[in-house]
Amino acid sequence: MTTRLTAHFALEELVATQHRRIDNRPPPDVVETLRTTAVQMEEVRKLLGDRVITVSSGYRCPALNRAVGGARRSAHLTGHAVDFNCYGFGRPKAVCRVLAASSLAFDQLIEEGTWIHISFDPRMRRQVLTKRPGGGYVLGLQTHKGEVQ
Repeated sequence: MTTRLTAHFALEELVATQHRRIDNRPPPDVVETLRTTAVQMEEVRKLLGDRVITVSSGYRCPALNRAVGGARRSAHLTGHAVDFNCYGFGRPKAVCRVLAASSLAFDQLIEEGTWIHISFDPRMRRQVLTKRPGGGYVLGLQTHKGEVQ
């Protein structure tokens, strides 16, 4: 059975994990946060021409967050973050450019190289970052020459 949060996002895809031994079922308060996050992801989808979004990570319980090497205070722990791709739109950098140039409210938008991380943490800082190849992050979206836009 599928639990629809919005027209295009289901609870099951926002809690899915490859780690079968970890129970990643969210508590009720996180389910409500995921519902709000899914509404925001519908806005992302509209900005990307209503193309399919493939979620690779949404909510992570503490054990799962540790298993994948997530940040100690990751917005995934509260259901505020989604890692995704929109293959029908283009590469992660192109997706990030569109989202960063929009009026979409978000806390963090990170071009992670092969995927996009977006957080709707209540701080809503509109922080745009690019992951560095050797680790760490730089503020802004980098061009192919390493310049920050």
